[in-house]
Amino acid sequence: MRLELTALLALTACATLSTLSFHEPELQLQEIGVTGVGLTGGTFELVFDVYNPNAYRIRSTRLEVGVDLEGTHFGDALLERPLDLSPTNHSRVVVPVRFEWSGVGAGAKALLTRRAVAYALTGTVLLDTPLGDQRVTLHDSGNVPLKPFIR
Repeated sequence: MRLELTALLALTACATLSTLSFHEPELQLQEIGVTGVGLTGGTFELVFDVYNPNAYRIRSTRLEVGVDLEGTHFGDALLERPLDLSPTNHSRVVVPVRFEWSGVGAGAKALLTRRAVAYALTGTVLLDTPLGDQRVTLHDSGNVPLKPFIR
């Protein structure tokens, strides 16, 4: 009887997994917030709205993203802390980025005084799902509000 129950549970689990499919999360950059400015560089945060269209929870295991502002590469971010994305729900995700003035050019300081900037993002995110690990490539560009650093 116990063997039959185990087999029935395994068959049910396989049937459930066979009806699941993976849809890539939708990522939208909502804002860039300047969090610090110093003599050698600064820090800012990318604030994303992430929508998980799947009927199951997914978890990021690694996020890498490169950031260009007004056509100038500002920096690269690495987020290795896990992010849990609830099923069919939006999540707010904040990714910190550090930059150096020497790497972004002389016009970059003026850029940080604007209210909105043109951006381009490229990167990858690794996800842990019930269907196994998934690698999603990120490409996005547009204009986004720039929240200035306030002391």
